[in-house]
This record gives sequence, C-alpha cells and structure tokens, in this order.
Amino acid sequence: MTGPAADTESTTPAAPPSLGRKVGSAAKWSLINTVVMRLGNFATGIVLARFFLGPEAWGVYGIAQTVLLVLLSANELGVSLAIVRWEGDPRRFAPTVLTLSAASSCLLYAVLFAVAPAVAGVLGSPEASGVLRVMCLCVVLDGLSQVPAGFLTREFAQGRRMAVDGLNFVLSTAVTLLLAVDGWGAMSFAWGSVVGNVAALIGCCLAAPGTLKFGWDREQARALLKFGLPLAGASMLALGVVNVDTMVVGSALDPLALGFYVLAFNISGWPVRIISEAARRVSFAGFSRLADSPQALAAGFARALGVVMAGTVPICVLLAGLAAPVVELIYGERWLPAARALPWLMALGLVRIGCELAYDCLVAIGRRSSLIGVQALWLVILIPALVIGARTGGIVGVAQGHVLVAGVVVVPVFLLALHRGGIRVGTVARACAWPLLGGAVMAAVLLFLERYLGDSVLALLATGAAGTLCYVLCVLPGRALLKG
Repeated sequence: MTGPAADTESTTPAAPPSLGRKVGSAAKWSLINTVVMRLGNFATGIVLARFFLGPEAWGVYGIAQTVLLVLLSANELGVSLAIVRWEGDPRRFAPTVLTLSAASSCLLYAVLFAVAPAVAGVLGSPEASGVLRVMCLCVVLDGLSQVPAGFLTREFAQGRRMAVDGLNFVLSTAVTLLLAVDGWGAMSFAWGSVVGNVAALIGCCLAAPGTLKFGWDREQARALLKFGLPLAGASMLALGVVNVDTMVVGSALDPLALGFYVLAFNISGWPVRIISEAARRVSFAGFSRLADSPQALAAGFARALGVVMAGTVPICVLLAGLAAPVVELIYGERWLPAARALPWLMALGLVRIGCELAYDCLVAIGRRSSLIGVQALWLVILIPALVIGARTGGIVGVAQGHVLVAGVVVVPVFLLALHRGGIRVGTVARACAWPLLGGAVMAAVLLFLERYLGDSVLALLATGAAGTLCYVLCVLPGRALLKG
C-alpha cells in the first residue's frame, strides 16, 4: 500500500532489523506506564471505597463507565488505526482522519445527551443520567486526541505516552478525590475523567506537535471509512461483550448487587489492564510490521502470548484463590459479597487477555470479517447466558455464565480464526503450556496453605509468596520462549 487511497487490505513491508529493539523498548515503557498508572488507580479506588463511596455509588459509576466504553469503541469510526497501520507519511491523511473522528465523536455525544435519561432508566439506575452526560464528554475529547495518540503509537513513543498518561492521572485523581470528599458521589468520577482527558489531549498535542490539523479529502475519507468501519463494528461488539454484564446486572438485580459486581469486575480487570494494556500499545504496530511474513508473524504472536500469559497467570491465580481475604483486607468487610464472584471473573480475565492479543493479530493481518463474526457470536450467546445466570445465581451466576460462554464457544472460535491466519493451534498451545501448568500448581498450593495458615496478613503474605515461588519453578523450563 502506498497511501490511503490504495488497497487497504495490502500488507506492510518486511520488518526492519531494528523493529525488535523498537518493540522491546516500547513494551518496557508501556509496561512501566501501565503498572504505575494502575497502581495509582488501585490506591485511589481503595480510598474511595473504604471512606467515601458505598456500593450504590459504585453501581452508578459502573453504568456510566459502561456506556462510555461502548461509545469510545466506535467514536472515531475505526479510522484512527490507519495512522498506525498504513504505509507512507501519515501526515498526508491525518487531517481527514481528525475531521472524521471529531465529527463522529460530537454526533455520538449529542445523541447520548438526548437519550441519557432513557438509557439510565433502562439500565436500572435513573440517577446515572447526569453522570452519563458529564462523563461522556470524554467521547469528544478522545475523538480529538486519536490522531496525535496514533502518531505516538506508530513511532513506538511510549516514553512520551507515559508522560501524557501521568498528567492525566494526577489531575483526574486530584479532582475525583476532592469532589468525593465534598460529597459529590459518583459525579466525582465523571468530572475527574473529563479533567483528565482534557489534560491528555493537551499532552498528546505537545508530544506529537503539528498533528492536530483538520482537513478533508473525499478519496481519503472513502478509503478510511472502508478500512475503519469494520474495525469500529468489531470493536463495539468487543466492548459490548465486556460490558453487557453490567447492563444485565443493573436491570435484573438491585443497585447494591450492581455495586458489588462492579467492584469485583474492576478487581478482575487488574491483570487485564496492567499486562494486556501494556502489550496492546505495541502489539498492533508490531504485528502490522510482520503481517507479510506468516512464519515471522506466528513466531512473534507465540512469543507475545507466552510473555503475556506468564505475567498474567500468577496475578489471576492469587486473586482467585485468596478472593475473600483480599477483598476484606483491601476494601473492608462490607464489600465481602463481591468476593463470591471474583474467582470466576479472574478466569474470565485470563481468557480476555489471550483473546485481545489474538484480536490485535487478526486486525493486523486484515481478518476483519472474521473478527466481526467472532465478536457477534460471542455477544449473541452471552446475553441469554448472563440473564439466566443473574436470575438463578445473582452476581455469581453472571460471572459463571461469562466463563462458560468464553471457554466453550469463544476460545475455540478464536483458535480457528488464528489457524486460518497461519497461526496453528499447536503454536498457541505451546505458548500457554508452561504458564497454565504453573497456574494449576500455584492454585493447589494456595488452597492448601490457606486452609492451614489462615487469613491473617502475615499468613496471606506467606501463602502468596510460596505459591508464586512454585509458579516460577514451573515456568522456568519454558523461559527460552519468553526471551527476546
């Protein structure tokens, strides 16, 4: 491909010799960035949950966050990925990308503002209407920041991205805490998010100067929409899969149950956000450079999956095996009902991480139709499973429905899609074998030691350390795959 008007299904040239170093450096910065930001968010969440906000406020926040994430999945129509994926100088078509992104974002927000009361009512939280209208201002801000952020991703400039995210975190956290102390409830999250996104937009423009320029070219716009709309559709379906459970719990159960579920789901997302988010900031750009070499792509995907799984499995096992004592220790006794759903949601988190990496790989090699099919199938089967689960088992039933659909239906379908893209099931299995074996041994050790040592702070530390040591010993034989 030589430009935006060319065939968007074409692939990029072979990876240059320096690609490995670029990806490695970017991955390190991305991981540091994600860990620091998530630890900060984690600490902020503890303070808010223990001292200022109850389960009902968390439920309202969860509804608003769900709607926001769904809108963000399609706010720029998928065209911003062309900044990362297409060949040539992206500054030639970036103004058209920005115009499309800004226009679609503003339109989405206008529609949301009009229907916010109805949406909040259907989702079982009428009081979330005002929070929705404020928080979803982030849709417009995100649409404007897509082009400069895309340049940072294309250039593997994760060091500059860390500075931008740090500014976002500091300002959003400060505003959220100040408003929560003053009694603003869930609205404190909304205004904190808006202030943080304003800071991120300014930071991205400073980190990628000259990229926030509007323009229009009809041929470019046509090619961009042809490239982006299928990706936006797949992304919206993917976000629907992740967030439809909050909608089901909000409409089928009471606000208290919704608050407990939102907290449990947020906890289960810690490894997804820390490991998967760090990986995905470089994985799409890296896979795109390897897309024309099936052998190199398969090797790169296997190594990336092995590294991601090796880092994620112990976190998931720790939080699942010690769910109740961890929730009580960190958030307090009143949040203990959330622990009942947590083990199942941790299993879901592990599946999500693998699926998200596969998603990026399939996008990079142009398998957009396969992605839409997989995500649509997932969502169609998931909704009735979650509704049945909510009616029969409450928030635990919802979590179990999630895991059942993901394990029985979605994983096999993703494996089939990867196989058709040149990545065999055996390659995937070898990448996951040692981490999964280590996870099984670690889970057995945790359950055994917790029974005999108890759940005091010292006992939890000893149990966690022993389980992690056993995991490391199990994973060591597969270290050759993880290097590089």
